[in-house]
Amino acid sequence: MKKLSVILVTIVFFISCGDNSNNKKVYKEANGRINNLLVVMKNSEWQGELGDVLRKIIAEPVVGLPQPESQFEVTQVPPDSFGSMFRATRSVLSVGIGEKTSFNVQTNVYAAPQKIITIIGKTKEDLIKEIEKNSKKIVSIFKEADIKSVQNKTLKQYLDPTKIETFKKQGYSFKIPKTYRKVEDNGDFIWYRYHLNGDNSMELISYTVPITSEDDENGNNIVAIRDAMGKKYIPGQLEGSYLMTEEAYSPHVFEVQLDGKKAFETRGKWEVKNVFMAGPFLSYTVVDKPNNRLVIVEGLTYAPSINKRDYMFELEAILKTLVITKK
Repeated sequence: MKKLSVILVTIVFFISCGDNSNNKKVYKEANGRINNLLVVMKNSEWQGELGDVLRKIIAEPVVGLPQPESQFEVTQVPPDSFGSMFRATRSVLSVGIGEKTSFNVQTNVYAAPQKIITIIGKTKEDLIKEIEKNSKKIVSIFKEADIKSVQNKTLKQYLDPTKIETFKKQGYSFKIPKTYRKVEDNGDFIWYRYHLNGDNSMELISYTVPITSEDDENGNNIVAIRDAMGKKYIPGQLEGSYLMTEEAYSPHVFEVQLDGKKAFETRGKWEVKNVFMAGPFLSYTVVDKPNNRLVIVEGLTYAPSINKRDYMFELEAILKTLVITKK
């Protein structure tokens, strides 16, 4: 009884600290790489039907990559192993059978930044229903947390947007890390590059085009616009070659919101016409109605024979800092 009282006092102490705005809790720094997920559940459940249901969600391949890469690298531990060694993990998904079916999200419980999702079901069937009902939510919570972590780390130092001619002239900007080098910035089009190992690289591209039809506003001309700008501004090594959308691979287009505006997220593969070069790209086409234009920001990676998921995720975090200032 005495031990239980000590535990309760400790819990109340931490709750009251959280409610007191004058007290700021100091957190341990979270560990674990982005797109890595720790699953806490019984070994027997992980190896059975419950684990199969979870894997369909968290190990689903990322859209738009040349080779299959799962959304998360997953490590599983049983509940009795979730001690001090694992509690500071950045992303934790705890799943199990309990007294009441529930879905709970906690932030910065044992470390920061940290997200812990706990899913409980009264029965195995209830638990499976709860997991499936929240499948998109599970992925988005962890992804959004990782996006913020990448932004906080990668964008601590970024190029001054007021010194980028295209940003100044066009009235928009996004944060480009200082590690990137300018390839082009002519007032209408920007292209910045970050060199990886060898000839590999990550590229940032951006431009605007006028809205000329409802098809522009509805995302039906994304590939045509992209290929026209590639032909105009991004030549290949051979005469007549240029960056374009791979013809054999139809991009995936999703309607989203960016900077509070209607936008289209496009994930697919790029290639250089008549040259054996290709890789994944991610673009956001933002419908800027007040200025009757589309603002397009894009990231792409050239890294043959290397996994590209994390590179593309970093580019996504950068592109999502877009702010349109022109009225």
